Amino acid sequence: MQIKAICTDIDGTLLNGDRVLSQRLLQAIAKLPKDFPIILASSRMPDAMRHLQHDMGRIGEPLICYNGGFVIHDEQKQILDDVSIPLDYCEALVKIAKGTQVHVSLYQGEDWFEPLYDSWAEREAKNTRVKPTIQPSDLVLSMWKSGEKGAHKVMCMGPPEEIEFFFRNAEQQMGTDLHLYRSKDTYIEIAPKSISKASALALLLEKKYGFGMESVMAFGDNYNDIEMLEAVGMGVAVGNAREEVKAIADRLTLSNKEDGVAVIIEEVLL
Repeated sequence: MQIKAICTDIDGTLLNGDRVLSQRLLQAIAKLPKDFPIILASSRMPDAMRHLQHDMGRIGEPLICYNGGFVIHDEQKQILDDVSIPLDYCEALVKIAKGTQVHVSLYQGEDWFEPLYDSWAEREAKNTRVKPTIQPSDLVLSMWKSGEKGAHKVMCMGPPEEIEFFFRNAEQQMGTDLHLYRSKDTYIEIAPKSISKASALALLLEKKYGFGMESVMAFGDNYNDIEMLEAVGMGVAVGNAREEVKAIADRLTLSNKEDGVAVIIEEVLL
C-alpha cells in the first residue's frame, strides 16, 4: 500500500497535552514532501485550524471543517462543499436553551457568533485562538433568515445536568435529521446527519487529487473519526482513543500526549 496523503483529527489526536503541535511532530511533517497533502479534519471552524497549518508550513492545504459540513481548498478559500443545519432547526435549538444555563454558539462558514463573552466563550476562544463576534442569537438567526442561511455547527456548553436536559429534548425533536455529539459532559456539538469526515474526504479526493481513500492514512480518537478510519487505507487510533475507535483501527499508536501521530509518520513514511 502506498500512502499518498494524511488526514487527521486535531483535538485529542494531533495536538499534545498542551493543545499545541509538538516539536517532534513538526519535525516529522517537515520531512514529508511539500506536495504530500496534510489534510486537517475537525469540528473546528476554519480560522481555528489555519494557525496550525501556519505552524506546519502548510497554509492553503485542504480543511475539512465542522466535521465535514464545510470543505475548503487552497489559499483562495475555494469552497468544495457546504452543508448546513436548516434555519428552522437552528431556531428550535436556541428555543430549547432559553431559560437554562446552556450557552449556545452558532457557526456559519468563517463566522462564530456568541450571545455574550462569558466563561464558556472565553474558554473556547483560548482553546481555538479565535475571537467570536458577540451578538444575540435571535439577531444572528434573523440575519441568516434574510440571507437564507443556516448553521454549519451549533455548539452548546453548560453544566452537565443542563446539557443532559438539552440533549434529551433536542434528540427527541430533531435526532432523525441532526447529529448530536457529546464530546464532553459539558459540550454538545450539533451538525447535519448527512455529513461526516469520511464523506468530506472522499469528495475532496475526487475533486482535487488523483487517488482515492485507499491511499490515505488517517488518525483519530473519537466517535466522529470512526467512519473516516474505516474508509481509508490505513486508519490509526491514538492511544487515548475511545475503545470503539481502537476496535476498528488498522493500527494503534501512542497517545496524543506521547506524540502518537509523529511515531507513525516516522515509522511508515520517513
